[in-house]
Amino acid sequence: MRISPMKATFLFLCAFLAATPLLADSGDAISPVTPQDLENAYNVAIERRTDDIMTRLALSDSAKADKVRKLILAQYRALKARDESIDTRLKAASKDAAETAKERASMYESMSKPLHEKFLADLSAELTPEQVDLVKDRMTYGKVKFTYDAYCQIVPGLTEEEKKKILELLKQARDEAIDGGSVGQKSEVFQKYKDRINSYLDGQGHNTAKALQDWDAKQAAAKKEK
Repeated sequence: MRISPMKATFLFLCAFLAATPLLADSGDAISPVTPQDLENAYNVAIERRTDDIMTRLALSDSAKADKVRKLILAQYRALKARDESIDTRLKAASKDAAETAKERASMYESMSKPLHEKFLADLSAELTPEQVDLVKDRMTYGKVKFTYDAYCQIVPGLTEEEKKKILELLKQARDEAIDGGSVGQKSEVFQKYKDRINSYLDGQGHNTAKALQDWDAKQAAAKKEK
């Protein structure tokens, strides 16, 4: 069963708060988690992510750095608001699972497009193309490099042209995945593009399923030796 983005965020924040008990007054009882607690925890999480991005950008212009930081934080909040709006609207409608999934996808696409375009336009006004790519990479947890390196290690005999195509498709995945409001949403996008890469490589004469099996067996054998 697919967990909605808002519910996934709720579960994550509950786990986060569980690690940081909120004591009531001076007693030992733990106060119940409130919507404000969840909001505070979310803000802490996105501020940490944004601070990591800003550290990597290392902008020397403090005014520009402050503007870029605010743009990134605003985008995280806008994506969360989009997901909450979709969940609220779908909850009010009485439709079956298939219709709900179809409507969610349609709403997600239409609501994401303007957010995506404005965010990249605003970033591009402040940063170089290379710096914009860095922001995209960090907002998608470095999945482009990680996945590209994995293909190069797992699938034997890749040509330079094939590697170029893999990287091209992964960058397309990254551009789509930055609109994801949760880790799950971003992973779904990358999985869709990995399926396309696998089909492409199989069409080029590779056997990606066997290559993965061989790699897993190799890793298991190495682990057993240790």
